Order: sequence, then C-alpha cells, then structure tokens
Amino acid sequence: MEKSKPFVILSGGISIDGKISTRNGNSNFSSIEDIHRLHKLRSKVDAILVGKNTVLQDNPLLTVRYTKGKNPIRIIVDSNGEIPSKSKILQTSNKIPTIIAVSKKITKRNLEKLNKYPVKVIIIGEKTVNIKSLLKKLAEQNIKTLLVEGGGTINWEFIKKNLFDELIVTISPYLIGGKNAISLVQGDGFDKISKSPNLRLKSIKRLKNHLVLDYLKV
Repeated sequence: MEKSKPFVILSGGISIDGKISTRNGNSNFSSIEDIHRLHKLRSKVDAILVGKNTVLQDNPLLTVRYTKGKNPIRIIVDSNGEIPSKSKILQTSNKIPTIIAVSKKITKRNLEKLNKYPVKVIIIGEKTVNIKSLLKKLAEQNIKTLLVEGGGTINWEFIKKNLFDELIVTISPYLIGGKNAISLVQGDGFDKISKSPNLRLKSIKRLKNHLVLDYLKV
C-alpha cells in the first residue's frame, strides 16, 4: 500500500533561547561540524523543502556539499510564486531537480516567470499551499524521505497539522533575545501544552560547544 506522505524530518539550528535568526535576519551561528552533519543528512534524503521566506532571507543552494552524495530534489513552498529570478534556486534549476509549490492565488505574471525555468510547478491549495495535499503528491512521485529546513512559518504548518515524524535540532551557544527575532516555530502556536506533539528523545550528540537533539514523534 502506497504511503500517503513521505517520512518528514524537521531540521533546524537554534540559539539557547530558541531563535533561528536575529531580528535583522542574521542566522549564521552553525559550527562547521554541524554543517558537515547537516550535509550528510541531506545526502540521505530524497527531497529538501523550505519556505519562500528562507529563500528570500538566505538565498540558499540547498545542495550537498562537504560530503559525497546526490543532491536531493529541492522543493520551495511559495504560495504566490514570489521567488526572485536572481535566486540561486532558480539560477541552478537546470542542474538540480526543483519543485515550486504554489497556490491558485498565484498571478499570471508570476506563473509565467516560473515557467521560464526548468522547474516543476505544482499548483495546490486555494490561497496558500495545502501542505497535506502537497505531501501526498510528493509520495506519488516516489519521494519517501523529506527534510524540512524551515523557516519558522513552514515548521509551524507541519507541526500544527501533525505532518512530521522526526525533529532534529542543533542548539548553538548563543543568546539572541528579542520579540521580533524568528523562532524555530512561528505561527499562532498552541493554546494548551496538551496539544503539543508527543516527542521521544532518540539521541543527543555533542559537537564541541553545540548539542544535536534528535526526537521521534510518538
């Protein structure tokens, strides 16, 4: 029987107080050891997913470097199709399989822009991308493992709808503070602790001053 969704791993690097970036978007606090660990993880999954905000903020490649392995399929959740033409994702889409997930709200102009590149555009959801339907579509395309690298808004979508299986968080030795700094999980949040997913600690790994916590959803 075909699975209705891939195995989903949420992954992120945070400060001690749970922030993934400062209020100005500075998020460069990973250690080289943790970067190598992350790239090994990327090499083992079928696809990697981020939201539009991560592309706008970090302009990532989302490829496998620092280790051997095949690049995963890149998936960008961008309801309005606003990813810039100059982004590394679009500029390298002729070399690395790339999917842009958009909603029916996308403008004709933005859709035409995306169609100029060798990307696969999936229109799924009315005003925003329907994550559950997207996961089903990815499973149909034989994507069995999906690594979600944020940001906070995308993480909340997976968590509130109970659509993840594993959570890997690296805690870095920094204190950022600030109500406008971005947290690992954004959105409205749960109003009761009882609504939070039940997680079991699978492992703890120390990378010098950094800690990698690996949780499985029970």
